[in-house]
Amino acid sequence: MPSQLIIRSLTPADHDQWRPLWDGYNAFYERSGPTALPEAITQATWQRFFDPAEPVHALVAEEDGRIVGLAHYLFHRSTTRLHDVCYLQDLFTVPALRGRGVGRQLIEGVYAAARAAGSSRVYWQTHTTNAAGRALYDKVARHLGFIVYTHEL
Repeated sequence: MPSQLIIRSLTPADHDQWRPLWDGYNAFYERSGPTALPEAITQATWQRFFDPAEPVHALVAEEDGRIVGLAHYLFHRSTTRLHDVCYLQDLFTVPALRGRGVGRQLIEGVYAAARAAGSSRVYWQTHTTNAAGRALYDKVARHLGFIVYTHEL
């Protein structure tokens, strides 16, 4: 009998299982080794999840007591909408479980959280080379053709 996947909010007790997924996510986007995120950013990110004044939130996917996926999201205002929007910033699943619906369920969990918070839209970005992710994203959302530009300060 297949085990049940549970999508739930992150708790402080999850740190030791969350951290390898966070590190895996950053490695996927080549933020490891010499280009790794400073530890201070990881620590601040973790603390923000539990600060009620912060708009940053986290969900995890749990299977048989093991965290197998994460989704980090935040709410913010928009100049083109009356209600806040939700930015799905990070999504990562254990590589061995990809293709089993973990990512889709995490996205659906973010949709539910955004709906409950009164948001009018959920959006995210991914790298053009993330073919597996994009195959899922094309099923659960609409690509509007925007290209992201960035400038570090």
